[in-house]
Parts: sequence; structure tokens; C-alpha cells
Amino acid sequence: MLQSPKFLQSSAPPPTPPSPVPQLQVVPTCSSFPSIKQCCKFSRRDLTIGSNSLILALLASQSLEALLPSRAQAENLVDDDTNRTEQEAQTSNATAATCTDRSPTKRAFLDISIDGEPVGRIIIGLHEDDAPVGAARFGSLVSGAAGTSYRRKEFVKIMPNYVQHGGVRSFGVDAELAKKTGTNLEVDNLTEEWDRLNEKCAGIKNKAGTVGIVVRDPSRPPPKMKLVARKGKLEIDQEEVGTAPNGTEFVITTKDSPELDASTLVVGTVLEGKEVVEKIGAVKTVQENTSSPYFRVAKLIGDKRAVVAERGFNRPYTKVVITNCGLMK
Repeated sequence: MLQSPKFLQSSAPPPTPPSPVPQLQVVPTCSSFPSIKQCCKFSRRDLTIGSNSLILALLASQSLEALLPSRAQAENLVDDDTNRTEQEAQTSNATAATCTDRSPTKRAFLDISIDGEPVGRIIIGLHEDDAPVGAARFGSLVSGAAGTSYRRKEFVKIMPNYVQHGGVRSFGVDAELAKKTGTNLEVDNLTEEWDRLNEKCAGIKNKAGTVGIVVRDPSRPPPKMKLVARKGKLEIDQEEVGTAPNGTEFVITTKDSPELDASTLVVGTVLEGKEVVEKIGAVKTVQENTSSPYFRVAKLIGDKRAVVAERGFNRPYTKVVITNCGLMK
């Protein structure tokens, strides 16, 4: 029998056997704390830290639940805050309405002349219900019941927001006439009323068109110490700067003047004659010169000429006088 040639024999490699499928390691599932300790091999330290953390978390959640109010309590707190806010708003609105909506009980008039020429009449409504002491003081000085009056007295200061009248003098003839009628022109009672109204009323008191009596001077600095030569020796002396109001000076505002709230008691409102007040405000005045280096040096060394010059700042060049005044029926 003939043998098959060698080139007819298959030279292909033998088939590769299939690779074995890797077996996954089965992780045991633990359903209880002891089995976790057995199968997962936690250390005692890890177990202690984990259990302590869990206990702290539970205690914190319970304490927060105890501290936090319930939903009903939170709603009640919100309702209480809302009601309190509404009540405060109603109270403030009522107070503001009481302080701004003032009804005059009496009317007074001031006839004004500028440089000898009559310019018109100012009619003022007095607020006796709100400021009884201040309104009575102003009314007595307008009518002459105080023994003296504003008649023939001048306006002494003209500012951008208000004009100021010098009032009556607390010495000389005016003081003697007031003593004869038993009138007390001190400022103490006015200051008490001013304090009461400041506590009662919020916001700007000296609004445009109001009339107020000057009861204190907040811009008045304390006495200054200076060296003076007396009998060949240097001595320390006190220099009084400015003069305290005597309870008769008054202002009429042309614009809202919050700077006056710390010194002025509002006693009335201009009802007619606002154009007359504007004419007073348009009068030329002595220019303030406090920024001058010469003035500052003179004030520093206590030169009396600087004090006299300071009193003249913002004074009108021409006389603005009340020619007649009184109460209207």
C-alpha cells in the first residue's frame, strides 16, 4: 500500500483548550452585628469609633428635635411677630399723625417792615393743644400781656433755611416791665415741654413754615480757657462764647430745618404770609468769615474783636422789624 506523501499531512497546531472561567470570591452578607465582626474582621478600635459616632448622631438628632419648635409653634411665633409689627406700625403712624397734623387754636399776626418799608403781614396759628406752655409764652409776647412784646423788635439772623427774631431783652426796660406784670420769661418750663415733645414725636419737627421758640443753643461751645495779663501777671480766665437763649427768641422756617430740632420748641405754623417770610429770607446779610486765617488766629488768642465780629455773622444789613403784633379774634 502506498504511503501518503508528507506534504499532504496537516501541519496545523493542535486546538487550544478553552481557558478556565475565573471563579468570583463570594463576599458573605452579614445581617447582624456579630456576623459583621466575624466575616468582615473589623478591629475593636474601628467598632468603638463607629458605635460612638452613631450614638452621638442619635443624641444630636434628638436634642435638635427637642430644641426646634414644632410646626404649630413656629406658625404661632410668625403670627405673633406679624401682629407685633402691625401694632408698632399703627402706633408709629398714629404718633406721626398726631405730631404733624396739628390744628391751631389761636391766631396771631406780625406786621413786618424792611428798611422802614412795610412788606406785609404774617398770620400764625398757635398749637395750644400740643405745646401749651410755648404757645402761651408766644401769645403773651405777641399780645403784650407779658408786660412787654415783640413790637419794634428786630430779626437778628437770616439763614438759608430759617429767619430768627431776637426776642425781647432779659435786662433793662423789657425785664422791668415783665416783672411788673409778674411774668416769668425763664426758659426752664419751655425746656421741659421740648423734652416731652421730643420723646413723643419722631422725625423732623421744624418743617417748612413752622414757628418755634429757641429754648437752648446746642452749638454753643463750653467756656474756653485763655491767658490774660492782669497787673503784670499772667492769669487763666474763662471766655464765655455766645449767649444762652432767654426763652423769647423765635424762628420761622422757610424750609425743613432738622438742625433746629435740638434747640427749638415748635409752637405754631404760618397760615398766611409765607411770601413775607421769603422776603425776609432774601435780605442781604453779613457774610460768615470763620474760615479766614486772621479770624481763627484772633479767636485763638482771645481777641474781643473776633467775638464781636462773630456775633455779626448772618445779620441783615438792613433793619427787619415787627412794626405791630397781636392776637386775632
